[in-house]
Amino acid sequence: MASNVSLLEPLDVIVVGAGIAGLTAAIAIRRAGHNVKASPLSTILIILYEVLKESLCSQIYEQSDLSNESGAAIHLPPNSSRILLDWGMDPEGSLLVKAKSTYIAAGDTLNRVYGASYNAIESTYGAPWFFAHRADFHTELKRMATSPGLGKPAVLSSKSRVVDYDLDGASVTFADSTKEQADLIVAADGVHSLATQAVLGYENTALRTDESAFRFLIPRSVLAADPETASLLDGDDGRFVVFTGKGGKRLNDKFSNTLHNFVGIFHDKEKDTKEDWNAPADIETLLNEFHDFHPSILAICKKATAVKKWPLLFRPPISPWHRSTTVLVGDAAHPMLPRKPLLPSLPFPFLQDHIQRFLQITDQGQGGAQAIEDSAALGIVLSGPSLTKSALRMEPALLSQRLHLFEQIRHDRASAMQIFSNAGQDQAAADIAEAVRPFVEGKIPTATADDADGPMCVRIANPAEFIEYNFGYDVVKDSCEALRRLEENGAKVVV
Repeated sequence: MASNVSLLEPLDVIVVGAGIAGLTAAIAIRRAGHNVKASPLSTILIILYEVLKESLCSQIYEQSDLSNESGAAIHLPPNSSRILLDWGMDPEGSLLVKAKSTYIAAGDTLNRVYGASYNAIESTYGAPWFFAHRADFHTELKRMATSPGLGKPAVLSSKSRVVDYDLDGASVTFADSTKEQADLIVAADGVHSLATQAVLGYENTALRTDESAFRFLIPRSVLAADPETASLLDGDDGRFVVFTGKGGKRLNDKFSNTLHNFVGIFHDKEKDTKEDWNAPADIETLLNEFHDFHPSILAICKKATAVKKWPLLFRPPISPWHRSTTVLVGDAAHPMLPRKPLLPSLPFPFLQDHIQRFLQITDQGQGGAQAIEDSAALGIVLSGPSLTKSALRMEPALLSQRLHLFEQIRHDRASAMQIFSNAGQDQAAADIAEAVRPFVEGKIPTATADDADGPMCVRIANPAEFIEYNFGYDVVKDSCEALRRLEENGAKVVV
């Protein structure tokens, strides 16, 4: 992977946000040899000062309390795990679980209608498909960003809420009215990033869907202690399960280390347009929505101690992703929905052949992976001895050229993933293909037929095409090649 860690005049870079996008951006940028101008030391920074006092360099601003990182399980498919392993990720230390299998079952009877093994994923795509609990994964990313290693370590500044971006002045303003300036601002602060509106020039308003998601975590030990739920745990190591019900309801169970992560997606009659990942919900509401599921699943739901409800809103692809000295990455550029397949529960027998070709077209599991691809590409386009402070003074457009190259590499692929992930079950294959066509060269990996007139309304797809499209892509190869062409040609890209 391209890197240059001996730059005499590295750029100063501010990364706003310390989630997956922010931390991986910091890792990639430090590996490219650049610094970020540090803010005045706060209490949390003093803890790191003795280790980093010789080179306070990479500053990541995060408004939330880093000690309280929580959330659902996350997919790390091969197109992202290849990158992280190359950067030194420790799968064992971060409690990652290799994806081994999946099955889909009727929520009311528990009858399995589809199953697949993931044993060949690593040998085919060069890296495993991991499941991770978000908090464990976040801890590992913090280690990779802040520990000594290739490039200067990053420093995380907690509870620094950014309230304004000055794109032309390359600075951010915090809630306490202090400002920090740098050569480059990387906005990785999520779907509500103020930078998105600043870059676009208008508000990228979320559009509501008719679905919401419950989410909750239950320790495996709790489920194993109850015979009613223990029977569902056989072979759960690295397994992803979907229980489907009437009206498109589905409860997804992903096992990550010692925790089972549940996401229950349902048609929501409430017209909630406020995006809130952590809004509390009571168990009775959860049980009412899934009342027609099997008693064992209801027993699982009753064990939930902290249920959250998340209205599923979506945003279409945007352009541009950068302006002046500010660039968007991750959810700030391309938020994606955690949709799951909408398979009704009955009747199944006559659909066995079709089910074997069914792909979870509405759950690409690529939200975090696309943020990691962003970071890898950004680190590569910012690498090389020609991108220094003195070079920017002589040629101010140089940074914009590199950011334009980054967007050329990333925009179409991430936009296509965004459309695939946001696609609703009621959308026909042709509609999805038409929406994604501007972003995909060649064959579109989408549904090949619809049984829309049948009683099941099942979308038929070719899973092999989607798996190859998702997992087989190499952003490092593409980015290195794009940067090589730019440097060899001495090109001035249009900005």
